[in-house]
Amino acid sequence: MTEQSKEHPHTAPLRVLLVEDSIVLQERLRELLEFIPGVAVIDTAVSESAAVEVVRSRPVDAMILDLRLKQGTGFGVLRALAKLPHRAVAIVLTNYALPQYRREAMALGVRYFLDKSCEFDQLASVLREVADARKSAGP
Repeated sequence: MTEQSKEHPHTAPLRVLLVEDSIVLQERLRELLEFIPGVAVIDTAVSESAAVEVVRSRPVDAMILDLRLKQGTGFGVLRALAKLPHRAVAIVLTNYALPQYRREAMALGVRYFLDKSCEFDQLASVLREVADARKSAGP
């Protein structure tokens, strides 16, 4: 048994997947997230199929998800993962914060929908909120 598997699931770090096709933004997000206690970036994906593969192959607690990807879309990721028994908290971070996209994302289970151009700074507090809610949920 590894040290990590001995941890209680609600005291282990919040496992975050970055689904973003911009390498520059991936780096910026990693830098931001490394300063948030209880949050760990476990992987990145630049396409719809890569994101779905990561979530199906390993535990993910939260996804930071762009809607436009090199191949596929964030909506495709959400649809593909909708039937999984454990759903990661989806946080959309997009330049396409149109009302119809927000409605569609929320209908697919997205809890947080942020505009990259004017709400990027809210991401840290959203992740703290998600991590805190997970801890307080208990076993």
